[in-house]
Amino acid sequence: MKISLKSQARAALVYFLLAALLGTMLRMFQWQPFPVNFRYVVHAHSHIALLGWVYVALTTLIYKQTLIHTFSQRRYQQIFWLTQGTLLGMLCTFPFQGYALFSIIFSTLFLLVSYRFAWAFFRFAARELRSSNAYRFLKAAVFYMVFSSVGPWSLGLIMSTVGVASPWYRNAVYFYLHFQYNGWMPMALLGLLILAAERQGIRLPGQKFKWIFRCLNAGIVFSFLLSVLWMEPPALIYLVAGAGALLQATGYALLAQGVYREWGKFRQGFTLLQRRILGLSAVFLGIKLLLQILTSLPYFARLAASVLEFTIGYLHWTFLGVISLCLFVLLDFYRLIWIPPVALRVYLAGFVVTESLIIYKGLAAWVHWPLMGSYQAYLAIGSALLPLGIAGWIIRRSRDISKGNP
Repeated sequence: MKISLKSQARAALVYFLLAALLGTMLRMFQWQPFPVNFRYVVHAHSHIALLGWVYVALTTLIYKQTLIHTFSQRRYQQIFWLTQGTLLGMLCTFPFQGYALFSIIFSTLFLLVSYRFAWAFFRFAARELRSSNAYRFLKAAVFYMVFSSVGPWSLGLIMSTVGVASPWYRNAVYFYLHFQYNGWMPMALLGLLILAAERQGIRLPGQKFKWIFRCLNAGIVFSFLLSVLWMEPPALIYLVAGAGALLQATGYALLAQGVYREWGKFRQGFTLLQRRILGLSAVFLGIKLLLQILTSLPYFARLAASVLEFTIGYLHWTFLGVISLCLFVLLDFYRLIWIPPVALRVYLAGFVVTESLIIYKGLAAWVHWPLMGSYQAYLAIGSALLPLGIAGWIIRRSRDISKGNP
């Protein structure tokens, strides 16, 4: 069955809504418990957020910009529907059994289908794009997407040999998350943004681009060691991890400098709302980079490892504040969705409320503040704003379709 790219973007938003609803359930669970396994729902929430919302949205955008005229539409539709089958399988198994036979089967099938998409990109991406800066970022992004899967593949071996209590199990999970959050997702977003900028006549000087690209890639690789600092390794590991964090920050700083110099053209290419959202996402990214640098220091590395709320807050900060906001802009720029301002405000309110409460709880654990009595209730209410805002996008899209604007 053929499905339009706009409908694929809408499907990605539906997955985001489902992930947000599962997240709200997790918040309510600690306030008003449900008859479900908390950890199983966590697995479903994370998989649908990363693989449903972000993966489907990014691959839809990448196909639209690099493959639509060079790769068989029939084969791409096969990849899309196979992906949906694996996602629905995970959605129907993870909440009820966690990591078990059927959820592992669907997760494995997802990885195999994602390899098929990666092969299509490397083999059939439009030749006129291959010399562009955007293509180099997208190529690196797809590489990191495939490379990150080393983590999930190794889990079976780790569980059957040294067990889930081994540090290797935790590090394998962190390996996957790191190269997703710092490699695949941001590099794909940057590639698509650079492609949009290049089509507006904005192009970075060749030498500056080389430094940006090298700093970011070296930073992504070296900063993985930030994820293993919880083991309190030798001092050299801290130094390399810190160097990785600094290299990432340097790469983004050089990129921001290049955008600033071309601000006149940038303003013409993006709407006011798009620029404001990108600016907000950039601020959140800057804070994320600062936190990475701080956690390369032994004291803050131990703090991040010992206070769970700081880890959760950091992951949500990156996912909801940096990656998702940037995705909204790209989907709007490439005319796959339209950003309803009211829905955006509700979403941002949910993000600010939940992040503030999560960070507050982490600070309370750190400096021994008292925790407010209705904390869980406030967190659950704040979390409910996120799916409410996302639903606004979907409702708006449904109205467009009903008016004959597919």
